[in-house]
Amino acid sequence: QVHPVESGGQLVQAGGSLRLSCAASGRTFSGYALGWFRQAPGKERDFVAGISRGGEFGYIDSVKGRFTISRDDAKNMLTLQMNSLKPEDTAVYYCATRNGYYSSTDPRDYDYWGQGTQVTVSS
Repeated sequence: QVHPVESGGQLVQAGGSLRLSCAASGRTFSGYALGWFRQAPGKERDFVAGISRGGEFGYIDSVKGRFTISRDDAKNMLTLQMNSLKPEDTAVYYCATRNGYYSSTDPRDYDYWGQGTQVTVSS
């Protein structure tokens, strides 16, 4: 089993930047596709960004050009660089692993989840 652990969430003003990290404990990330999801209060858990085992990536439209997903398998690390943050980006952010080559936008396709990290963007 692999156990993702997120960090980096905090309160930030609109227009600011944050860098979220997700570290692997247990097995390594190298055998998994990876994804970032977020969940706002009272809403479903939504896909934000994903990256394949080979490094291909995808984003939801609302974060394209602002967020960047990357992985470093040598360090067992997944990151999400978030720039030009907006109040609507406020949510708990989760990283997850998928036993396959490509990432997926469906949270049901992921096997292991971290505990989440809170991102709050004030206006």
